[in-house]
Amino acid sequence: MGQCLPCMGGAVKDVVETPDPEIKRRQLAEAAEKRQMEASSRGIKNVSSVEQKKKKQEEIERRMAASRPGGEGGLRWQVG
Repeated sequence: MGQCLPCMGGAVKDVVETPDPEIKRRQLAEAAEKRQMEASSRGIKNVSSVEQKKKKQEEIERRMAASRPGGEGGLRWQVG
């Protein structure tokens, strides 16, 4: 019959230490950020161009909202 466990002398070398929970948490956060960046730029050749267009569109929307009288929607209800 064979033994399932190595002798006690070799067991110490085979033990894998788990990293500190804080280090593990930081590594997981970095990996998640990396995945999000890759997912957001998937299929886009020029990422900076897309970001500039988004900022420009948001600026246009802010200007439109600021120029509207009354601040709520562009529709007026008139009873004649």
